Amino acid sequence: MSKLSSSTTILASAQWFFFIFANTVVVPISIGDAFQLSSDHLIMTIRSSFFLTGVACIVQGLIGHRYPLLEGHSGMWWGLILSLCTSASSVGMTYTELGGSLALGIFLAGLITIIMGAFNLVPLLQKIFTPMVMSTYLFLLTIQLILIFFKGMLKLTPSGSLNISVSLFSVGLVILVSVISIKGKGIIGNFAILIGMIVGWIFYVWLFPGNYSINSTSFHFSLFPWGKPQLQVGIVITACLAGIMNASNTIASLKASENLHGVKTQSKQYRFSFTITGIFTCLGAMFGLVPYAPFTSTIGFLESTKILSKKPFIISGGLFALLGLIAPLGSFFSTLPITVGNAVLFVAYLQLFGTALRSIQGYTFNSKTIYRIALPILIGVSLMNMSPHVFENISFYIRPLISNGLLMGILIAILLERLIKWSKYA
Repeated sequence: MSKLSSSTTILASAQWFFFIFANTVVVPISIGDAFQLSSDHLIMTIRSSFFLTGVACIVQGLIGHRYPLLEGHSGMWWGLILSLCTSASSVGMTYTELGGSLALGIFLAGLITIIMGAFNLVPLLQKIFTPMVMSTYLFLLTIQLILIFFKGMLKLTPSGSLNISVSLFSVGLVILVSVISIKGKGIIGNFAILIGMIVGWIFYVWLFPGNYSINSTSFHFSLFPWGKPQLQVGIVITACLAGIMNASNTIASLKASENLHGVKTQSKQYRFSFTITGIFTCLGAMFGLVPYAPFTSTIGFLESTKILSKKPFIISGGLFALLGLIAPLGSFFSTLPITVGNAVLFVAYLQLFGTALRSIQGYTFNSKTIYRIALPILIGVSLMNMSPHVFENISFYIRPLISNGLLMGILIAILLERLIKWSKYA
């Protein structure tokens, strides 16, 4: 890997910074809204998210798995928590009761993740999360993220219809970034994401003037903003199960990084990665944050930029942590329009679909073995597109699991791999 010039390192660091920011900022905002947090608590969770995410990236990059992989709020956990919040009122549970139970469950899930790393349980997990299960995970993760970013870039009016002007702007930005990525030569193509973020931000503010900032000048520190830890057995069990399933993020991310960088990931890297993820998940439970995991979707970003050096990643992690410490900086970058971030990430994550396709290149499928991949993926996608209200008659404690397409797809894939000897039908 050739050494980057100073100018390229600066630009790559800026591009990484915007990538981390766009993937992070919407999560604490949406969770704070779901739990109806006060403005003080919302500001605290946003700044805590910035600081811990930046530090987590640095620690993972230096002493964890040692790859340039965003360590951020898990998409699997994010969807699960939002689903629980949507269902809480229907079973007479207050947000404080739900939040307190989730905080306890997430903390225990973090401890389970630490134990996985400390006692080297990774080989056992790898037997469960086989290559075919990981392929299922990659396809479903790609589809879930693309759906999120597609909906996020198409702005809706209060009545629920499309805001045509903003939506057309987002589509234009997608086309611009795609053209730069495909046609751009050398450094221009490598920095398509950065160019899209900056150009999109400038033109959005010019074309659609308004106040997009979050006032982050006041800051009142408190632990467990969702609610004090309390035991609701069903919620805690669901959280612990989600914590185990979240291990698929780490295994898939490190395996994909191994292929991308052309190196073999050592057992020690897996162990350290799990341990660090568990530590930051426990910290996240205390600060009202969605649990952490290495972002498999980072592979799509790296394939788009073609810059695999770790130095810009470490620098951007430090800069991002500063956003949580320096209020004016956090306030300024919070003016980045969410639609712009979603449009650019939509293009960045198209590459992840290629990663998913490459993961099944060694397999051949016939009329029987196609069930091995088609059944979990298509059921997962179907569940992703079902309204949450469809599941109202199902027990509140298993509803988040049944209604989560990503989790159910992975579970079905695991069962198929364990119960059927597919080599007999090949």
